[in-house]
Amino acid sequence: MDIILKENVDGLGIIGEQVSVKPGYARNYLVPKGLAIVADRASVKELEHQKRQLARKLEKATKDAEAIKARIEKVACEFTQRAGEEGKLFGSVTSMDIETKLTDAGIEIDRKKIQLSEAIKTLGEHQVEVKLDAGVVAQIKVVVKPLEEQEA
Repeated sequence: MDIILKENVDGLGIIGEQVSVKPGYARNYLVPKGLAIVADRASVKELEHQKRQLARKLEKATKDAEAIKARIEKVACEFTQRAGEEGKLFGSVTSMDIETKLTDAGIEIDRKKIQLSEAIKTLGEHQVEVKLDAGVVAQIKVVVKPLEEQEA
């Protein structure tokens, strides 16, 4: 008996997949629990329609994410911090600081998408990833320069 899965079922398949199972398993377990529906002409057409809609949504999300990626990678994130003799910062540059720089440049990004395992605590150039929708990853170049103190 052919069915279409409405939920992921271990050992059987993933959502939206059309699989063949024994009639008793489908009638007595999968369909009553809401894990699957019988694969008749109408449900197969509906599944194909939903797959086309999801493909369009994914394509649009990818296109939007690529546009945001291009804008993010053009932004120069430069920070000036007080640093010790060995290039260690007295503070640090966090994902919140990077988010603020991006917001100032007109790009709204949730700081949770900025993949910074720990705060930047040294001078120099650092590459930071930003995970966007649809699996698109942007690279930000973060430059940390020493603060030039004025002598009186």
